[in-house]
Amino acid sequence: MQQAQIILASTSPRRSELLNQIGIAHVIHAVDIDETPLPHEAALAYVERIAAEKSAAYRALRDKSCDDTLPVLAADTAVVVDGKIFGKPRDKSHAIDMLSQLSGRSHQVYSAISLRGTHHGQAISISEVRFRPLTANEIIAYWQTGEPQGKAGAYAIQGLGSVFIETINGSFSGIMGLPLYETAQLLAQQGIRVIA
Repeated sequence: MQQAQIILASTSPRRSELLNQIGIAHVIHAVDIDETPLPHEAALAYVERIAAEKSAAYRALRDKSCDDTLPVLAADTAVVVDGKIFGKPRDKSHAIDMLSQLSGRSHQVYSAISLRGTHHGQAISISEVRFRPLTANEIIAYWQTGEPQGKAGAYAIQGLGSVFIETINGSFSGIMGLPLYETAQLLAQQGIRVIA
């Protein structure tokens, strides 16, 4: 087994899969922070702040169960409609409301990354996603699959939610939750190269 190169401050299986995809060995450690947007906080500022707070929270913990000299990677993703942040749905009604608002229109997905090692680096990916019109029955059936739970905007581009998407302009991996181009750039600044 390859020795860990970084700590991933996230329990998101998608972020872990994306790091595996580019061959970055990592240790997963969850952090618990308040992800409530601040009053009048813009979506871009929000995702950047949350990603930075996640990486800082792990650094503050200094979990001795693994090498605390490893760089700490954290990320945050938000679906944004008309400047409004769509986080994870609280319940079925909230998910139905979000998906209804996404139906038949475009929205943005902001993914911010924070990497703390010898220095702190941050990056942002902004993508645009267009949904086809959805019927009420489709939205309810999609909720019943369980996929919308725990997903920003109540959908997963890498899952069944992909059938709702007409077009994307931007980063597929960023929409999933970890933009790999930007991640590789930050890793390289810490001396970790995806392709040597």
